[in-house]
Amino acid sequence: MVKPILYGIDASPPVRAVKLTLAALQLPYDYKIVNLMNKEQHSEEYLKKNPQHTVPLLEDGDANIADSHAIMAYLVSKYGKDDSLYPKDLVKRALVDNRMYFESGVVFANALRSLTKMVLFLGKTEVPQERIDAITEAYDFVEAFLKDQTYVAGNQLTIADFSLISSISSLVAYVPIDAAKYPKLSAWIKRLEQLPYYAENSTGVQQFVAAVKSKPFTVVG
Repeated sequence: MVKPILYGIDASPPVRAVKLTLAALQLPYDYKIVNLMNKEQHSEEYLKKNPQHTVPLLEDGDANIADSHAIMAYLVSKYGKDDSLYPKDLVKRALVDNRMYFESGVVFANALRSLTKMVLFLGKTEVPQERIDAITEAYDFVEAFLKDQTYVAGNQLTIADFSLISSISSLVAYVPIDAAKYPKLSAWIKRLEQLPYYAENSTGVQQFVAAVKSKPFTVVG
């Protein structure tokens, strides 16, 4: 069997979510770095595989699959020994999907990417308070999700946890998590940190945090 190829960069939260999934599945794969700062994602070869020029991208045989959520669902559906990470039960799956859509739109796009674009890519030295508020709002929601359950989509680890931990752990670069205010969120993070393959996330988090801390900024408004 030809191994799947994952294109990405460790500092990217969506890439880390896929790497966590691959590790959980114990699936061998090749990893090809795409240097975003050098705009390698805009190369003619890469655009043929992924016209959106985003990472991650999974190449599995003739299939080229973009978007971390689609990739994770595909991987578990094709290679999982069971459906625990992405349940076949429609109600349970709907909750996992809900949490991943939440991560995509609320946590990643509205909270993390919008601020990171200002700080890392546009070199802004001032950012509006509303961007910081978006982060605390994301923390509030995840704390609520975890009120009566161990993981974000129930009491079973799923790809929704991989998706959210990759972004939530990155948001700490901007707003540290107060364990007193967010006890459930803090406990969930510690729970995931105990996974034997959690380094697939933590290594990239360190790179991301270092990049953000190298670009000082002030909050206005």
